[in-house]
Amino acid sequence: MTQEIAAPWLSEAEAHAVAEQAQAIMRAVEQVILGKSETVRLMVIGLLSNGHLLIEDIPGVGKTTLARAIAKAIGGQFRRIQFTPDLLPADVTGSVIYNQARGAFEFHPGPIFANIVLADEINRATPKTQSALLEAMEERTVSVEGESHPLPQPFLVIATQNNIEMVGTYPLPEAQMDRFFARVSLGYPSPEVEAQILESRQIDSPLSQLQPVMTPEQLVELQRQTRRVYLSPAVRRYLVEVVNATRHHPKVMLGASPRASLALMHGAQAHALLSNRYYVTPDDVQQMAIHVLAHRLMLRSDSVGMARAESVIREILNQVPVPIGGDAPA
Repeated sequence: MTQEIAAPWLSEAEAHAVAEQAQAIMRAVEQVILGKSETVRLMVIGLLSNGHLLIEDIPGVGKTTLARAIAKAIGGQFRRIQFTPDLLPADVTGSVIYNQARGAFEFHPGPIFANIVLADEINRATPKTQSALLEAMEERTVSVEGESHPLPQPFLVIATQNNIEMVGTYPLPEAQMDRFFARVSLGYPSPEVEAQILESRQIDSPLSQLQPVMTPEQLVELQRQTRRVYLSPAVRRYLVEVVNATRHHPKVMLGASPRASLALMHGAQAHALLSNRYYVTPDDVQQMAIHVLAHRLMLRSDSVGMARAESVIREILNQVPVPIGGDAPA
């Protein structure tokens, strides 16, 4: 029989109730994004973790549709910013304009003031414009002309980049990559799923029929409840050892930061919750490690590429001792 847990940790019953609400988001999005349950699950984990997401994939596989579906499922405001070489920081954040009628300067918010912001082909903008997102992604505020403006809550950036056409692009700097909770991809659908996609969109798009399953305020509460999933000292120490191992691996020049540790902790909590558990296990850490850590590593010149980074994380997971028992609260 499960023991009752004192606050601040979630009880088993509370965790099941929160998980049901989170799973409702997954079910809604899966009405639009067919055959990609694991990707949708990871996106919802990002939502629960209050983390920004980077979708790196080829054109035409549904990256924009996925972002729109998530925004509709949570009843949030959606804005799409097409990143191009001539895009200016003010085109993203907004600007101060003089109002002649009032005789005063007024701030006009840019498209970043939304719940879900799609930064489409983010690596096509110049580094100066890319840097306009740094404050917003970390502090959830925008500073224009010395004045700070809070962004709406929840606030999530879903950025996309095409990993095929690299001509005329500007690779994201480490500071930007470190602000993304996870890197995901969709890939081609199977022939059976692609046939279902054609059938579902022959007359109308399922996206137009998608109804919200909650409000943005309810999502903020879900995020708060996710932080209450229990994390034992042993599992916390295991998580830290995994992250710390990236800083000493011979193939790695720059390992994962403390921000990565926080992201991995929150991701493990959300993964446990979606698995209908009220406590984190080492398996939750392992399931999230590649998604959360691989894109943050800077490898040495003789070890490049995301596949290499993922293999480094797998190697670390095989080497770091896994704690046994003591996952659930006493």
